[in-house]
Amino acid sequence: MLTKFESKSNRVKGLAFHPQRPWILTSLHNGVIQLWDYRMGTLLERFDEHDGPVRGIDFHHVQPLLVSGGDDYRIKVWDYKLRRCLFTLLGHLDYIRTVNFHGEYPWVVSASDDQTIRIWNWQSRSCVSVLTGHNHYVMCASFHPKDDLIVSASLDQTVRVWDITGLRKKTVRGPPVAIGTHITSSSLQEIGASSTSASSVVSRVNADLFGGNDAIVKYVLEGHDRGVNWASFHPTLPLVISGADDRQVKLWRMNETKAWEVDTMRGHSNNVSCVVFHPKHELIVSNSEDRSIRVWDISKRLGVQTFRRENDRFWILAAHPVQNLLAAGHDSGMIVFKLERERPAFGSHLDTLFYVKDRYLRIHEYSTRRDLPMLSLRRPTGHAQNGVCAGPRSLEYNTMNPSEHNVILFSQQDGGSFELLVFPGDVIASNQQGESSDPKRGLALSAVFLSRNRFAVLDKNRQVLLISPSPSFDQICHR
Repeated sequence: MLTKFESKSNRVKGLAFHPQRPWILTSLHNGVIQLWDYRMGTLLERFDEHDGPVRGIDFHHVQPLLVSGGDDYRIKVWDYKLRRCLFTLLGHLDYIRTVNFHGEYPWVVSASDDQTIRIWNWQSRSCVSVLTGHNHYVMCASFHPKDDLIVSASLDQTVRVWDITGLRKKTVRGPPVAIGTHITSSSLQEIGASSTSASSVVSRVNADLFGGNDAIVKYVLEGHDRGVNWASFHPTLPLVISGADDRQVKLWRMNETKAWEVDTMRGHSNNVSCVVFHPKHELIVSNSEDRSIRVWDISKRLGVQTFRRENDRFWILAAHPVQNLLAAGHDSGMIVFKLERERPAFGSHLDTLFYVKDRYLRIHEYSTRRDLPMLSLRRPTGHAQNGVCAGPRSLEYNTMNPSEHNVILFSQQDGGSFELLVFPGDVIASNQQGESSDPKRGLALSAVFLSRNRFAVLDKNRQVLLISPSPSFDQICHR
């Protein structure tokens, strides 16, 4: 885990990344909403109008709006440019667990302990649908990134997928709100007044009284033995992930006619609080009241990494929509982190850049823009037991002896290890992939070239060894 930012605060129950700016929202158990710049590590704003814990928070994708839901049964829509609450949506009869903006339509979906899910039109400030069917607290609900679907999780031990195609056809009129158009308090009133008609009033009354029939249950996913705390859609694949009080993480697959359980991932020792898909890799990230964050490989369905805190239970996770960033909220604050370095190991000499990508040592020539794999690396650079990525952390090219093309790769695998690669110069000239001649390996904390035919290694005992690439290299390195 590469921690990018960490804050200290009251217990964090909700998180949301801004899609463009380096901002993150945290909603706290003491009722405060904080807006942080995680790149600068500064608190930009506080919003404090809720009475009691705030569990749900979200940024709008294009408008300067955020939405929050709390234990005071209230949903508040804020303008972060004006730094104030624009209006409050009332209707829920118990704690509000999550709130989520739709990516295209002027909708907010909310989940509540009153066993209902509500869809609100934030332009007309009205409830357009009430989804009933769960018979216990609804712990979360969110829109699908592309399809007319909602996923919800409940303490009734089920995950439900709802089809809202009928609601979209009935209520959405005209194009979505234009990107870059600033919605103010007065313009919201005008939009609300102009969009309210007799039919929409009747629809709203029917929805409030009877739940409406414009959102239907498409699938009921049953398999957890205890209450389900979280469920999330995969951004592109027909997959759903869920986490529950039975300490299990379950992966589900859907098609047009049915949904079924793919696999169960076990390892947490307490209630699973939240689970999300990684935005850039085929990984699942979950956190739990057992004070850990776990990373799972989707294809292998195995745990590949575990991060722990000594005294803090984890409550919430958030994945940045476009960047390789994650955030986790716990008892004493939150952290923004990455699972692996995005910058590859690299080194340069004159006109040539040497770098590692996938399982190859590659070269890039600046003048000709030629880019090709040069050596196939024998050691794996994928997942490892002690980290999500066990690839080289750094690369050093021996600029003092460029004719022999010596490269040292250093990685954190096995607590620190290095590999000396030697390849003939005709590999670069011939545009053909080669093999390193008997690569030398060893355990070390660091390694660096000192001269044409000698390099230094800092071993695990903090002693410096001077080594020459000779036949007795292995004996010297491992003595």
